[in-house]
Amino acid sequence: MSSLNELSITEASKKLATGEITSVQLVEACLAEIEKRNSSLNAFLEVFSDAKEQAQKADERRAAGESHPLLGIPLAIKDNILIEGRKASAASKMLQNYIATYDATVIKKLKEAGAVFLGRTNMDEFALGGSTENSAYGVTKNPHDEKRVAGGTSGGSAAAVASGMALGALGSDTGGSVRNPASFCGVVGLKPTYGAVSRSGLIAAVSSFDQIGPITKTVEDAELIFNTIRGQDPLDSTSIGMENIKLQISNNKNIGVPRKLLGKGVEPEVLAQFEHSLEKLKAQGCEVVDIALPALDYALSAYYIINFAEVSTNLSRFDGVRYGLSLKGESLFDDYATTRGEGFGAEARRRIMLGTYVLSAGYYDAYYGKATAARVQLRKEFEDAFKSVDFIATPTMPYPAWKVGEKSDPLAAYLADIFTVTANLTGNPAISIPMGTVEREGKQLPVGLQLTAAHGDEAALFAAGKLLY
Repeated sequence: MSSLNELSITEASKKLATGEITSVQLVEACLAEIEKRNSSLNAFLEVFSDAKEQAQKADERRAAGESHPLLGIPLAIKDNILIEGRKASAASKMLQNYIATYDATVIKKLKEAGAVFLGRTNMDEFALGGSTENSAYGVTKNPHDEKRVAGGTSGGSAAAVASGMALGALGSDTGGSVRNPASFCGVVGLKPTYGAVSRSGLIAAVSSFDQIGPITKTVEDAELIFNTIRGQDPLDSTSIGMENIKLQISNNKNIGVPRKLLGKGVEPEVLAQFEHSLEKLKAQGCEVVDIALPALDYALSAYYIINFAEVSTNLSRFDGVRYGLSLKGESLFDDYATTRGEGFGAEARRRIMLGTYVLSAGYYDAYYGKATAARVQLRKEFEDAFKSVDFIATPTMPYPAWKVGEKSDPLAAYLADIFTVTANLTGNPAISIPMGTVEREGKQLPVGLQLTAAHGDEAALFAAGKLLY
């Protein structure tokens, strides 16, 4: 039964439904792979000791007549999504002993469906980064080459799925944090429409960008998890009912390509794989057209200014007084300074300082005000583009996974997000789909194709993704 962990969720669900396998067997296969590989990959920060008990209960529910595609399916959960009674540290010393007092809404829905939670996965601290090198608990390695990063900030979840330690996982996407590691690890990652999935119970990084999304082996599996966790939630005022969104999608799938953006540092081998993917879509009846999105020139700058500003605000609650790490000094100021200095890692401190700067008197209009104006303009350009095309296609990342420590300059890592941040700025849904590999030092490293669709049109992304993968 050791190969059971290699099944997709859809395949495993069918076998569970026919009684060919049990959830206990599935979980045991995943736990065996975790035992084998997690010490080197560092994908899981904690493996739940009751995983087999959860599986046994799922088998009992199925025997009693219950039926759901996720009943008994073992999943990994990113360490910033709350599960009642479990640790949720956001991979930070600041929350190293924090125990969640309630379930995130997505966790409630997965529990109702009968999913099994294997454990919590590593991430960049407070979802700040793009490689899972910024975790307080060590780097997550790429299953395809352990000298390289898994991507971030949901690197642990992507590595867990790619290595067969879990059949699927949840991550969160702030500027590509589901799609980036999905591309680097060769799996599927979906960033839903902003508000389509409740953020209640997600430890906030950038509230106006954050979205919980699935990381899976196949497009069908991503669709299955998304349809389980989606929906309006009274606990999240930004959540939306997708049924109220009116779509204007044509029967002929038109794919827009912002060619000007492709000249910004995309490696030739990645670009070749991208063009090959476009040819495959053309062969399936799609039309590819070049489009212009002038505001994309400002997307990365606008994204990071807004990111820093909201990070500074959201992390201000961790002050050593209310909850989380609390270190005492000789004065109240020393309490604050010592706690935040010791509790936050370098990247978190960097973003807090920059965010405080761009929000400060005299600089707010010069930076934050202009960034929000650029965001509005970009969203308008995307809305106009989707009147004539059904998708916007780019590579997910401009290159494959880099070596651990290779991008020690934070600006170099920020520039890698050129294709992914736009969907978070505009709120559009986007998916990363494996589009092949490129060779580096004798290793075949995955690269991903990103498709972005109109607000609320995840169904179109899934349909297009199934044409390719």
